[in-house]
Amino acid sequence: MKIRPMNDRILVVRVEEEKKTAGGIIIPDTAKEKPQEGKVVAVGPGKVGEDGKRIAMEVKKGDRILFSKYAGTEIKMDGVEHIFMREDDILGILE
Repeated sequence: MKIRPMNDRILVVRVEEEKKTAGGIIIPDTAKEKPQEGKVVAVGPGKVGEDGKRIAMEVKKGDRILFSKYAGTEIKMDGVEHIFMREDDILGILE
């Protein structure tokens, strides 16, 4: 299924964290927190400013981002969990 975000929304898929610590201890799923890092899958065209002109998005498809803990709305597409969020929920782009 293809989906195109509207305005200043982006579609993100979470990046899985390591299942082991540096010391080799395996972390069970119940003790893990959801990662706050993801990969941008799709980007909307940007929001419309007060003057009626569209403001371009700073993120683009393929960027790895860091986002706030409770950002966005989780949806499941084709068995994969995605998050719809606004550009304002992004804390930074990882380089």
